[in-house]
Amino acid sequence: MIGAGIVGLSNALFLQQAGVDVLLLDAKGIGQGCSAGNAGHFATEQVFPLAQPALLAQLPAMLLNPLGPLHIRAGYLLQALPWFARFVANMRKSKRDANHKALSALNHHSLASWQKMLHSCQLSQQIQYQGALLVSENHNLAALKQQYQAYRAAGIDVRWCNKQQLQQLEPALAARLAGALDFTEVAHSQDPLALCQQLYQQFCQLGGRYLQTEVRQIIPGPKQQQLLCSDREINCQQLIIAAGAHSAHFTRQLGWPVPLEAERGYHLMLKSVALSRPVSSLERKCIMTPMQHGLRLAGTAEFAGLNGKADYQRATVLQQHADQLLRQRTAALSDNTTDTVWAGNRPSLPDSLPVLGPCPRHSGIYYNFGHQHLGLTQAAFSAELISSCVLKQTPALDLTPFRINRF
Repeated sequence: MIGAGIVGLSNALFLQQAGVDVLLLDAKGIGQGCSAGNAGHFATEQVFPLAQPALLAQLPAMLLNPLGPLHIRAGYLLQALPWFARFVANMRKSKRDANHKALSALNHHSLASWQKMLHSCQLSQQIQYQGALLVSENHNLAALKQQYQAYRAAGIDVRWCNKQQLQQLEPALAARLAGALDFTEVAHSQDPLALCQQLYQQFCQLGGRYLQTEVRQIIPGPKQQQLLCSDREINCQQLIIAAGAHSAHFTRQLGWPVPLEAERGYHLMLKSVALSRPVSSLERKCIMTPMQHGLRLAGTAEFAGLNGKADYQRATVLQQHADQLLRQRTAALSDNTTDTVWAGNRPSLPDSLPVLGPCPRHSGIYYNFGHQHLGLTQAAFSAELISSCVLKQTPALDLTPFRINRF
């Protein structure tokens, strides 16, 4: 298993529970990257692909603002253009409807898979079932009503909250907020890194092994796969690539390049606020989640390349959003910036769907990557699906929409 983030960990644990001997490989450690820095939101309500036609009119203003919700670094624009061309192509109604259907099916099973996995490990307390809010500051509420109708039509459990109901639910939110959508059947983690670490402990207790090493090359074979690592060579019968934003490096070696972009997200940690659930802003495109050690503000999407230097101003600007969304101003968690700001690369594909399933060219190799903003949400069910492939069982979901050769 290449990748020890939440997706790879979940898959490794699922297979180890099924009696498969799994070796987990990662250069950075257990649960690093987006698995540690995400918003902790099991966002099963997010069933709409990001490629929406309404986004086109907003793009110029968003792209020109270096601290806006979406930004492409000037020096990376030419490299990003092919990805964005595919992104725009996925705005066609036929594509959008197909992607929505596939995303809905994946999310529909995701929380139940998490519940099953955590129950089997006696870790059910790692998920909080308090729902989530999407708030609006616009007092005509037209955009929020449109969202409400779309979610209802998609079969999402959502409740309309007026200004007074919102204040009753979360008194710590600013009185200026006009209304909200209350997603009643979603959940959150108060410590995503601790969740990874506890899954890893369960994996080890079942006999799973981990090596901190960098996989540099995959040499596929008819009966075994050879991995050339930074400090050793490893042979295995079956291989799963769950390396997040680094996965495209391996698919190219296997003869199948994918349009995978590193979409950088940021977070800012503030001191704790009396919120009981994640709160997203419709206008500001950010989310606040109450964590065990403070309030995490997460959001923004920056295209600057996998190795581009992080611009931590994109994290600190989230303080301004918190000041407008909360009743009282909340200070940073610490004066130490390493404790308060974070950046990580989401593995993003232009159709908002992950790559799941067997490699079409080399038997014994499987893919489990590209979950974009929904890696935490979809990790357990993706693990279940890929494990079915490895175990030669029929997956619980048709994997055709997620196959790598759709590109």
